[in-house]
Amino acid sequence: MHYHSEELVTDISRRAQEYRIEVLKMVHRAQTGHLGGAFSAAEIMSALYFHHLKVDPANPNWESRDRLLFSKGHACAMLYTVLAHRGFFPPDELQTFRQFNSRLQGHPEPQKTPGVEIAAGPLGHGVAIGVGMALALRDSATSKPSAELTPSPRASKANVYVVLGDGEVNAGVVWEGVMSAAKFRLGNLTAILDYNGTQQTGSTAESMPTEPIAEKWAAFGWHVQEIHGHNAAEVLDALDRADEVHARPSIIIARTTKGKGVSFMEYDHRWHGQPPTDEQYQTALAELEEGLKQWQK
Repeated sequence: MHYHSEELVTDISRRAQEYRIEVLKMVHRAQTGHLGGAFSAAEIMSALYFHHLKVDPANPNWESRDRLLFSKGHACAMLYTVLAHRGFFPPDELQTFRQFNSRLQGHPEPQKTPGVEIAAGPLGHGVAIGVGMALALRDSATSKPSAELTPSPRASKANVYVVLGDGEVNAGVVWEGVMSAAKFRLGNLTAILDYNGTQQTGSTAESMPTEPIAEKWAAFGWHVQEIHGHNAAEVLDALDRADEVHARPSIIIARTTKGKGVSFMEYDHRWHGQPPTDEQYQTALAELEEGLKQWQK
């Protein structure tokens, strides 16, 4: 178990709740967007950007940066919120979410928004793209790529992280990427699976059963951790532990709750991509603000 100060854990937890409130306001204002999967990823994204990732907001394309591939692109309201508060662009710009001429589109686009690494609309591409990036970062300064199972010396110390959803792993291309990552022993690649159990049309168990999910990733040759995805201390510890694995890729299966923090949204697939009415907004805002109090000094 790695040690993380109580101050850090509290900071990440507080940020996650504050960012849920921000995302709620964004989606309500635009009357379009995805709340459920954004809320479930709050602690994951906060821990990545405010403790773990090596990035430079003043130089988003810094060559030595860690790459965060937000594969579940429909939940980008949380990605934008975290990027803004990390300093990639002004937080005031969040008010333009999903509006004409905004850089904050309904799905992220790297040519428009600072800090966005990949375009993500069709689900399933993040792991495969991550394999290519991780290979390039590891092998670009060597005389030839490592075509077999023995890892070559790393050309870059940068790591690649992929955040994907549990409905997303229904896509076959995910598993092609998983196999490739294991073949090339990409120790610089970590996937974080936001396993909230609910996708657009219902529960993941009903739509396309994927359990036992941990055993599946392990069978493909990945280092596997399972955590409580809303426990900031567990998220921080799992990210550190993944970085200590050098001979194979890592997967963190974060058990989360879709619509986390709002009683009538939790576990309800209808809140995958539904904006709240004014009345629903006020109720949700009150619940999230009440939940924030435990993390405020």
